[in-house]
Amino acid sequence: MLAALARICYRRRRIVVVLWLLAFVLAIAFGGALKGESATSGRLSNTDSQAAYDTLKRDFPQRHGDEAQIVFADVTKNRPAIDAYLAKVAKVKGVAEVQPIEVSRGGLVAVAPITTASGSGTHPKTTATEIKDLAAPLAKEGVQVEFAGNWFSEGGMPASEIIGIVAAIIVLLIAFGSVIAMGLPILTAIIGIVISLAGVGILANFLTTPDFAPQVAAMIGIGVGIDYALFIVTRYREALHRTSSPEVAVLEAMTTSGRAVVFAGFTVMVSLLGMLLMGLNFLHGLAVGTSLAVVIAVTAAITLLPAMLGFVGFTIDRLKVGRRKPSTREGMWHRWARTVQRHPGLIATAGFTVLIVVALPMLSLRLGSADASNDAKNTTTHKAYDLIAHGFGPGANGPILIVANTSKAGSATGLSRLIQALRSTPGVASVSDPRPNPAGTAAIATLIAKTGPQDAATEQLVHHLRNDVVPAATAGTTLVVNLGGQTASAIDFSDVIGARLPIFIGAVLVLSFLLLMLVFRSVLVPLKAVLMNLLSIAAAYGVIVATFQWGWGGDILGVSAGPIEAWVPMMLFAIVFGLSMDYEVFLISGIREHYDRTGDNAQAVADGLESTARVITAAALIMVFVFGSFVVSDIRALKLIGLGLAVAVAIDASIVRVILVPATMELLGKANWWLPRWLDKVLPRINVEGTTVHDEDLEPEVREPVTTGV
Repeated sequence: MLAALARICYRRRRIVVVLWLLAFVLAIAFGGALKGESATSGRLSNTDSQAAYDTLKRDFPQRHGDEAQIVFADVTKNRPAIDAYLAKVAKVKGVAEVQPIEVSRGGLVAVAPITTASGSGTHPKTTATEIKDLAAPLAKEGVQVEFAGNWFSEGGMPASEIIGIVAAIIVLLIAFGSVIAMGLPILTAIIGIVISLAGVGILANFLTTPDFAPQVAAMIGIGVGIDYALFIVTRYREALHRTSSPEVAVLEAMTTSGRAVVFAGFTVMVSLLGMLLMGLNFLHGLAVGTSLAVVIAVTAAITLLPAMLGFVGFTIDRLKVGRRKPSTREGMWHRWARTVQRHPGLIATAGFTVLIVVALPMLSLRLGSADASNDAKNTTTHKAYDLIAHGFGPGANGPILIVANTSKAGSATGLSRLIQALRSTPGVASVSDPRPNPAGTAAIATLIAKTGPQDAATEQLVHHLRNDVVPAATAGTTLVVNLGGQTASAIDFSDVIGARLPIFIGAVLVLSFLLLMLVFRSVLVPLKAVLMNLLSIAAAYGVIVATFQWGWGGDILGVSAGPIEAWVPMMLFAIVFGLSMDYEVFLISGIREHYDRTGDNAQAVADGLESTARVITAAALIMVFVFGSFVVSDIRALKLIGLGLAVAVAIDASIVRVILVPATMELLGKANWWLPRWLDKVLPRINVEGTTVHDEDLEPEVREPVTTGV
């Protein structure tokens, strides 16, 4: 089937290229117009904070939205101007409520809590910009005004797409030594990613899609798009030099590397779609959107690329960069494989030891949500955090809402008892008097902890309040109480992610094992692949814990110690495990191809590593540059995910692929390919390695003679 598709795309290359260019133009022209609205926040059903949110929506509509704060330094000056400014803020479109200003002792700091409207059709960033602009006259009068809240965050996405493509061009030029050979993967990836981004935008009309989904899809699409084309072009060049027939070379490349690309893309999709098992609606668009980027990358690699190779033909090696003399000597990777095979036990032990040591910090992993104290020091959110902490204490940066349903008789007594119990709880700095709604069916109060929003002590306090204090104070009454607000919501988010993460990881591991067993007809090869991929991801977890949670090297990256964003381990696993399986498929398929031909396991490992290690290393370098570019972002979460991905890919392509895989395969020998006979009979056969194509395998072309160029 793949050979037939490659033949059609090669011989009808003009039509194929025109169709792809048409899709590219349509994506640019209509992608923005058909784009749906992104989800700006993730609501978690069946959580305490969501119940509080629902009560606010019903009984306190003016408090139903996103929390923010306007912070003033030294309000003893120009108080009338500040009051006039807040009156203007209350009239800004998108502002649901401006609460009375709160002044710290001595008047050094004042805070005006505000609520911005949420839901479909709202534009909090636009609202935040207008609020900031209105404060300009105050700044001219010497009043320091800062802003706290997600929508006032400064900094943005780095131009990682450009950085990644530039890095890929350099790596590919070194790997291929030819401008034309370099340009094919770049062109394929660019066309694919533009179409993918339009598709992700359109998906937002039907699925809940987070606002960072396009960036993640672009990151993955560029990486796999270039990598898949790189593998196919490499095989094409090898086949062309051997057969001197462009069509034969295209068919061989597609029936060998092309098969591996299709299967590798499928494994990445399995990993990404595994996020659907988390049961979180706001991840659905992300899972499907990133998978769409992979589908388009694979489709471009097996249709557009053969067509472009048809135009390129023998010119693939023209416009050379540098001089490269052919060598008949044993290659570097072949020599390295032989070195590993002479001391497999020692080298495998050393490799596993390094991974385990690097992964050890993972045992201290604490999921959470970093607060504004981790923002860059020159940002308004960081300055607002410092002012609030100085004037009211660190806990005032993350107030916890006490939302009570007082609609039933006898609830008033319970509310009074609850407030007293909360105020006497260790770790609580203050609790405001309850404020009823006009109908008298609900009441809200604000609790301030003694510790900051991201502190472990605050998380423990919220759990203690929910599990012990609130149930005891409301026992025997009709009062129903929920704890809400951004701090409580972040804690709920971490708890839900932490509870469901093992299910997600387990399902992806089982499916990946079954897929690899199906393809490589082996039990030990997929088992080793799953375990070693887990080790490389664990090592990446260890690095981000040491850097972002413990603060090691934080000064270099411009971050301070804090919890690991709850969604990062999930996202890191989904992306890295899929990419790791990519490299595993390409390496093992190369080894299996040689093993099927020779029956010699040691020789097959050496030859397979020699034929794939160079291209895998180049592919990994491209990924490391793409992911590493996120580390220069001003946003802590982007630094975190960028470093984690870059480290994971680097470890996987170095320690795992070129050290542990050849060492363990040497130790296991022919047992690598063991499969019970009964299972061999049951499993369907899938040939990923493909076969070498010869001139006599070609069908005669009727419409157009086979040429080597345009």
